[in-house]
Order: sequence, then structure tokens, then C-alpha cells
Amino acid sequence: MIGTLEAKIPSGPLAEKWTNHKDHSRLISPNNRRKFEIIVVGSGLAGGSAAATLGELGYRVKCFCYQDSPRRAHSIAAQGGINAAKNYQNDGDSVYRLFHDTIKGGDFRSREANVYRLAEVSTNIIDQCVAQGVPFAREYSGLLANRSFGGAQVSRTFYARGQTGQQLLLGCYQALCRQIAAGTVQMFPQTEMLDLVIVAGHAKGIIARSLRSGKIEKYAADAVVLATGGYGNVFYLSTNARGCNVTATYRAFKKGALFANPCFTQIHPTCIPVSGEHQSKLTLMSESLRNDGRVWVPKRKEDCAKPPNEIPENERDYYLERKYPSYGNLAPRDISSRAAKEVCDEGRGIGPGGRGVYLDFADAIKRLGENTIRERYGNLFEVYEKITGEDAYRVPMRIYPAVHYTMGGLWVDYDLMSNVPGLFVIGEANFSDHGANRLGASALMQGLADGYFILPYTLPNYLAGQIGKRPPADSPEFQKAEGEVRARVKKLLDVDGKRSLDSIHRELGLLLWDKCGMARNAKGLGEALQRIPELREKFWREVQVPGDGEDFNQSLERAGRLADFLEFAELMCTDALARDESSGAHFREEHQTPDGEALRDDGNHAAVFAWEFQSDNGHIAPPKVHREPLHFETVHLTQRSYK
Repeated sequence: MIGTLEAKIPSGPLAEKWTNHKDHSRLISPNNRRKFEIIVVGSGLAGGSAAATLGELGYRVKCFCYQDSPRRAHSIAAQGGINAAKNYQNDGDSVYRLFHDTIKGGDFRSREANVYRLAEVSTNIIDQCVAQGVPFAREYSGLLANRSFGGAQVSRTFYARGQTGQQLLLGCYQALCRQIAAGTVQMFPQTEMLDLVIVAGHAKGIIARSLRSGKIEKYAADAVVLATGGYGNVFYLSTNARGCNVTATYRAFKKGALFANPCFTQIHPTCIPVSGEHQSKLTLMSESLRNDGRVWVPKRKEDCAKPPNEIPENERDYYLERKYPSYGNLAPRDISSRAAKEVCDEGRGIGPGGRGVYLDFADAIKRLGENTIRERYGNLFEVYEKITGEDAYRVPMRIYPAVHYTMGGLWVDYDLMSNVPGLFVIGEANFSDHGANRLGASALMQGLADGYFILPYTLPNYLAGQIGKRPPADSPEFQKAEGEVRARVKKLLDVDGKRSLDSIHRELGLLLWDKCGMARNAKGLGEALQRIPELREKFWREVQVPGDGEDFNQSLERAGRLADFLEFAELMCTDALARDESSGAHFREEHQTPDGEALRDDGNHAAVFAWEFQSDNGHIAPPKVHREPLHFETVHLTQRSYK
């Protein structure tokens, strides 16, 4: 049973909470740190920075990733930039403005204290990364350059051309490698966490499987940190890497960790449109492109089949500039995505199937010159040409919204600890900072803030009371968890059906996109909740998983992840149905303003919905919801407007 959700937000003025909390947090002396073992699952920006920093402090760290190297983590795919309130452009930015933009961008569905801390810490991240040698773009003077992103009227996004995530990950990776060489961090690549081990109510280890040998092992620790990213691949088609999954956080959910706001999934407006059923993933074109690209569709349906250069200026609808004049093409992602869907639903979409809009750089090239655009976005244009065969310097890009980021995740308190003592969750794997919509360039900010500057201060609050309490890896709780993992692997291999994993996953993804995608309604969500259990039963009856468990077996890996998606999808739709309002990316068609914007219900739904797993004789039962009310003392709850 879960009691009252206690977020443990420090008292005092908002701007002083984090400093006061650090000043009064418990400490671990340097000589005692080497006595603690910490498991970090995930080696992207959040996990890699956490492992490197904890190793530097003297803790003994085991870091796990399913990729062959931490350099392959999905953080590399974040192209456009990282936010920080440095105000280098002298255009009025501040910690408060970044905090306010983030709260507003999330449609007032995140904690004030967590978001303010994120904005406050953001300034340190840039200094840290510059010191590591991250090659941020610079002005002619040598000062760091900034550009704008959606949902902001200032330039606060630091970038390294169109490969910011990759460059930040290289900086993080070299810090991690230093600790691996020093012996404080032990790296376990190509190893996947398959269960969390709870001992006396505390998270004390994991069960993991080597993806190379198939060997299943038990690992004990004093605390477990999950940094395993988001669950966007539940939709099958998304901008996420093929390996991204929900398994680590969902298995923790089944062991008692609360899952918060799972229906808050972000649709990114700037992706290359779907081209056919052969696709297994979608490709993101960075939001940074909307700084210089103008989004439009023809005003008349009959012009949609014409080449764009044959449509005169006065016959084009620059709909974002028309609807949101204050922000224009840099309106937030959820709003921009719905606007694109709206014009395509009207029959004014372009490209195959009419599911696309133009992102046009002609004006920027005319104003700034092609060389400037190449310097800013050259590699993104190259990616686009390789995929589509079209030169975006000569003809507009074609884009359409696609599943991208997930704001939901395991519930955590101010210390980033879940309701399960000893289980910490950082980066995209937790729910804490983005509310119902993430502003662009804030994912990298949160991942590095959590790993470099927050977890190292908050983890000792728990560890200080855990000296000498680490159980052996052969204790009964570990034996039981290992047995459950082996039984699940055997069950997957024993199905021996005829259907491919992809066919079932694609069916699930299409169902979710239709019923729980850019727009949802009670009728559709009810249909999804009826069909998902049927599809899950079909999976366990008809799926084909070749090979065996004691070997390299990618089909087995994917089958386990899909099995978790088939359960998690039901939780997503349950959450979407329970949140009877529209907020940010969660757009319930029953709740919209006269001009089609999201209509919140602050009286009943200004809260975090945190779900507790329930089972009935081994079968999944409806989850139990716990609500954490959100209190706004600094910002005012208003109808979100970018007009």
C-alpha cells in the first residue's frame, strides 16, 4: 500500500529552496564513500553524467547499458541544443524567465520547485561542458552563440551545429572513461536490466541479462539509479532509436514504484513524414530549423499537388505565423503539431497521403545567404537529402508530427527518489520537470542537471542511513527475482507461434496513434482499453520467438520489450481516460476552447496522477491512482496563450 505522496519540497522562498536543501542535506565522508556500491542503469547524458560524477566522488559504481558502448546512447539524437539562462544575448533572459517558460510550456502540470531548480542549475551545465571541451557554436567575437527554440521569446539555446546531443555525450563519455580507468566505475555494455530487486522494502539490486551470451546475473548494491530514457517506441513508429524501451521502468512499476502521468507523450512537429509500411522508425528534423524555416501549406486544396515553387506567395498559408503572431514558427511543440494536423485534416496537406507541411528556407537563404544556413544546419540538410533525395536548399522540406519524447515516467520526490526507498530515477525516465509538454532543448538540460548537479547532492540523504545494509547477491530476494526472470524468458521462447514481433508491435502502435496520439477522446480510449488486452493475449498465443535464451538472441530481446509495451499501453490509455481535461500534449477533444486550444480543468486535475500496479491472481488488474496536488505560489494559473 502506498500512503500519501510526499514530494519533500523544501520550505522557504522558491529561489532559496535548492541552496537551503543542499546546505542541510546529509553527507557521506570521503572515506565512507568507497564502502557504497551504486548501480546506474543507462549511460546516456543522465546516466553517464551520474556515473562519472559519483565515481569522481569516490563511490563504487556499476553502470549498465544495452548498447555496445555508452557513446551509442540515444542522447546523441538530440540535435538542436541545450537551454541555459546565461543571458549572453542580453535580450532579457533570467533564471526566472526560463523557469516561467518551462512551467507555462508544460501547461502548468509540473512542480514549481523542481522546475526552478532546473533553471537555476542550467547555468552551471554550460560551464561544465565548455570545460570538457564541448565545441559549442561561437559568435565572431569568440563568445558562445545562442539561438531560439519553441515557447521562448529569448535566445537561450546553446548548440553545436545540428549535433549538440552527440557532442555533449562525448564530453560526458570522456568523464565516464576517466572513472572507468580509475577503477571507480565498472561498465557493463550490452547488458539489459530485466528486473528490480526489493529487499525489506528497499531497492537493493537488479537482475540483468548479457545480450552477447544470454547469461542472467544478479547484482547487489546500496542504491539503484534508473536513467533509461522514455517509452515513445510503444507507438512503434517514433523518432526514438529502435532499442529504446520501457522495460526497466515498467519492471520497477510492477515491483511497487509509481508511474506518473504516462499519457503525457510528446508529438514533435518537425519530422520527416511516413513514407510507407516498410519503415521501422521516423527521423527527426531538429526544432532549431524553425528558427529560419517558415512553415506553410497552400491556401487552396487544389494547389496541394503543385510543386511549391509554382504556388505564389499570396496563395500560401503561413498558419503558425497567422495563428500565433507573438511566437510564429517557434510556437511550442504540442501546439505546432496540432496546427499541422488541423490543416492536413482540412485537406491542405502536401506530399504522399496529404500528411505533410512545408518547412521553407527560401526567405532565410535570401536574407542571410546559403553559407550561413549551411554553417547553422548543414548536417541536418544532409540527413534530409539522404532520406528523401531532395535538396532543401532548393525546395522546401516536407515535415509532419511524430512521436518523440515522453514527459511521463516514474514518480520521484524532490531528491529524485521514487516511492521505493533506494530507487532513484533521473532524466527522461522520471516525470518531474516538463509537465504536459517539454519545451525544445530542455531534455539535454534536465539529463545533465540530474546527473552532474542534483543526484550527487541528494543521493547521500538516503545512503547515510544505509551503511552496512547491502544484502548479498545470493539472498532469497535475489534468487526469487532471478527465478521470475528465467521463467519469463522461458515463457516467451515456448510460445512457438507464427506471427512476427514487428506485425504485432505495428498493430499496437497504430492503435495507440489513432486512439491515444495527437488527439484523444473517451470513446476512442475506451475502445483501446478493450482491444489492448485482446492484442496482448494474441501476442502470448501467436508470437514467434526463434532461438534460445542462452545465446545472442535479438528476437528474444525485442519480444521481452514488446511484452512490456503491451502491458504499459493499457496504463497509458487508463491515465489518458482518467485525466478528463486537455493539457499540453494531452489533448482530449471534449475539452477545447472555441478556437481549438487545450482547455485545462485546474479545479479537478492540477495534479500528478501516479499509478500503482495491481494484480489479481497473477493477472493484471486496474491500477490504483494516487494524486499529488500541484501548488502554484509563484506563477499564476492562466489559459496558456502564445498569440
